[in-house]
Amino acid sequence: MSNGLLIGLAQLDPKVGDLAGNLRLLREARAKGEAAGCDLVVASELVVSGYPPEDLVMKPIFLDAVADTVHELAAETARGPALLVGAPWRVDGRCTNAALLLDGGKVAAVSVKHDLPNYGVFDEKRVFAAGPLPQTVTCRGVRLGILVCEDMWTAVPARALAEDGAEALVVINGSPFETDKQGERLGLAVARVRETGLPLVYVNQVGGQDELVFDGGSFALDAGGETVQRLGEFEPGFATLRLARRDGALAPEGGAVTAGFEPLAAIYQAMVLGLRDYVNKNGFPGVLLGLSGGIDSAISAVVAADALGPERVRCVMMPSPYTSRESLDDAAALARNMNLRLDTISIGPAMDAFGTMLRDVFAGTNADTTEENIQARARGITLMALSNKFGHMVLSTGNKSEMSVGYATLYGDMCGGYSVLKDVYKTTVYALSNWRNAHVPVGGLGAPGTVIPANIITRLPSAELKPDQTDQDSLPPYDVLDDILYSLIEGEMAIRDIVARGHDRETVMRVWRMVNIAEYKRRQAPPGVKITRRSFGRDRRYPITNGFAGDGHGIG
Repeated sequence: MSNGLLIGLAQLDPKVGDLAGNLRLLREARAKGEAAGCDLVVASELVVSGYPPEDLVMKPIFLDAVADTVHELAAETARGPALLVGAPWRVDGRCTNAALLLDGGKVAAVSVKHDLPNYGVFDEKRVFAAGPLPQTVTCRGVRLGILVCEDMWTAVPARALAEDGAEALVVINGSPFETDKQGERLGLAVARVRETGLPLVYVNQVGGQDELVFDGGSFALDAGGETVQRLGEFEPGFATLRLARRDGALAPEGGAVTAGFEPLAAIYQAMVLGLRDYVNKNGFPGVLLGLSGGIDSAISAVVAADALGPERVRCVMMPSPYTSRESLDDAAALARNMNLRLDTISIGPAMDAFGTMLRDVFAGTNADTTEENIQARARGITLMALSNKFGHMVLSTGNKSEMSVGYATLYGDMCGGYSVLKDVYKTTVYALSNWRNAHVPVGGLGAPGTVIPANIITRLPSAELKPDQTDQDSLPPYDVLDDILYSLIEGEMAIRDIVARGHDRETVMRVWRMVNIAEYKRRQAPPGVKITRRSFGRDRRYPITNGFAGDGHGIG
């Protein structure tokens, strides 16, 4: 029986499909572990392939390449610390989500994920085969109970490991950020500890992968459920933890417990990390966006500067005859505050050209939203032309409130490659803007201080597509709208229950219908950072063609 283990916790930011890059990250982490005298270095779920690999694991050539990478890495464990890594792994000819113990120059043990999630953004049952209840794995004289992410979410796998003689639980994870998710993870981990009486080590992925952001926050609990070590959130990290044997049982010796972020700060950090990794991992030189003088484009520009640095952010003001002097001045002030390049390109000539082009076929009709949408689409064409010419990705600036009810123009303000506000309601946009004026995000590359002019935050929001237009001409006040939307989308509440919260029934029904008929727009929207439990995309899958009216049919 050994005296315990010195474990290295490797909180890494892998890239899906980049096997060589992920191998390099694992080698660097193992080298840190070796320098610290570690017996074992633990990384996150599917770290070899990157997580989530989605349909990549359905390609035999990809699984072959993963296997080659794993065996190459395993051969290096003939000396120095062992490695516990996640990888897609063939077992009896089926692809599984596995934790692999690499030690002694070989794959020493394989533990397959038992509980495959099939909800929200997860559809692992589609691509992986489930394993049996896990059994303990011996590493350097210590019996470890290895759980792969979702296996910690229920009591049965941990109980099976305790009954099989595990001395400590080790959980490898690819758990994405959502508001309040860190507390949920910790609560579940504490429950597993109290049920089994075993200490627990939890290693989570960090970084952005398409819509998902992984926030890290890896931690260790003692057998009483107390946090004895915690890594930072939203950044890679490495720390050591000693599992020392005392009176025959293993006890973790405490390290640093890093404080977490408060809610608004966590959302902002997720937006920054999500955009940074999306741009960098996809090889874009930077981003460009339309800066309107409104709050959505303002906070989007600030997030971009914090994520990438001002030199990689290009802003374009595209005034029309309806653009106010106030908007021009506010946009210019924000660009100065953040040291951003701001170009001005009038869409007036484009409006005139389309007016002339369509004059005959529009004869006898009145101007309406058609002409307003032409303005938005002229701006979209302008941004895409700049993107094509200079290679920068267009950053869309629409928020969740607008996308929920379809208050956006297809191929206009919806065009772009990514959106940091896609899952952020308008009321939260205001809160984030005030937060950023008072704080600089950790690792942020933008300017400090009051960077968003007060007038942008306090003035009535407007698309400025016609004289004296405001958003509330078409929508309820945003505090009312957002509460109704949250109740409909995150809460899936019945109309009668939303009305009981104090809302007018006619307004609730109007919003409900707007949400339904805008589904076709949302299907064509760019990806964006997932913040809530029900982001638009794989979290929420409703039919576009949908004849359910709702009135008196079980929802009201």
